Amino acid sequence: MKRLLVSLLASLSLLSSAADAAIIHFEVALFGTNENPPNASPATGIAAIDLDTDTRSLTIDVNFSGLLGTTTASHIHCCAATPAVNAPVATQVPTFSGFPLGVTSGSYLHTFDMTVASSYNPSFITANGGTVDGAYAALLSGMLDGQAYLNIHSSQFAGGEIRGTLTQVPEPAMLELIGLALVGLGALRRRSTP
Repeated sequence: MKRLLVSLLASLSLLSSAADAAIIHFEVALFGTNENPPNASPATGIAAIDLDTDTRSLTIDVNFSGLLGTTTASHIHCCAATPAVNAPVATQVPTFSGFPLGVTSGSYLHTFDMTVASSYNPSFITANGGTVDGAYAALLSGMLDGQAYLNIHSSQFAGGEIRGTLTQVPEPAMLELIGLALVGLGALRRRSTP
């Protein structure tokens, strides 16, 4: 029983340190029906977004196809009260640096330094205390709370052709630790019940 308790405590300790991991992963599925107002675009897209809280870097990896119009902009908006509400642009305006414009399909991979003002929309900085630190804290909080979305604007849909809410994805190692902790709790409970 004592060994089981020690193992369980060790597992929970690892779980706690994994929860403080430097990289937070998000996934995004982009569809016209996610836009506000929704549209019937057949376009789709996916994005993987990694936020490194140690270096404060934001890596955005987007793939999209089937747009009815050609791309005019893409960025992250934050912080919407619900997924159906439009929010201000948080990242670079009018579009991500180097995002492919004038196309109906493409891909984009870029890492932003979130310690510099040029990674943000200036009005997002102003609205969040007037500092980069305030903007970073608001964006991080919005991303973790499901209040941030990425969208791609096109010549056909100036307000956005496809959009998706950033959804945090736990790391596989974290899921394994959670499973181990639950198995340990189950074993502990089984042994303690008469």
